[in-house]
Amino acid sequence: MSNRTLEIDDALVGYLHAHTLREHPAQTALRAATARQPHAGMQISPEQGALMALLVRLIGARRCIEIGTYTGYSALTVALALPPDGRLLACDISDAYTRIGRPFWAEAGVADRIDLRLAPALETLDAELASGREGEYDFAFIDADKTGYDAYYERCMRLVRPGGLIAIDNTLWSGSVARPAAAGDQDTLALQALNDKLHADGRIDLALLPIGDGLTLARKR
Repeated sequence: MSNRTLEIDDALVGYLHAHTLREHPAQTALRAATARQPHAGMQISPEQGALMALLVRLIGARRCIEIGTYTGYSALTVALALPPDGRLLACDISDAYTRIGRPFWAEAGVADRIDLRLAPALETLDAELASGREGEYDFAFIDADKTGYDAYYERCMRLVRPGGLIAIDNTLWSGSVARPAAAGDQDTLALQALNDKLHADGRIDLALLPIGDGLTLARKR
């Protein structure tokens, strides 16, 4: 046993992948395709994907939201974890990046589970609220512009049902959140403010996990 999270080197990452990943071939292929992109580091780690898929199954999710799709690995991972009639609302603004993942969604047989909306996420979320879908979603994943996180979180708190789960990525921000933010570093300031807010938020049950670049899990009470 240990009272600290262990440090993970490349050898342990390899062991972790070998003993946890059960990827669909389309997931593996999409990770490889994404690795050739100039901003490949924006993709979630496969072990984080495995955790998210397990959580989606554990809560019996049928309707999910993703804010920030990039090349589509996380969307593919969540869609594979959904039942055949499950749906993922995927919000992004980049046709170029999401176009990379779409063939892999089809290859995995889950393209019909993903409703990709190419528009500013707040517009899409507000349209869902205006359509009366408050409390209809089971799971939400936030992984987009950091200064928008608080607004995305508040929309998701309305759209997700009681007992539903909101996962927020990059909440440790390479450790920067634990140090004073540099002048003009709006991303770090936004994440620090959100982490403080979440810790004090009585509407949720909370865990901040040191996986990937930090993953916050917020269960709506």
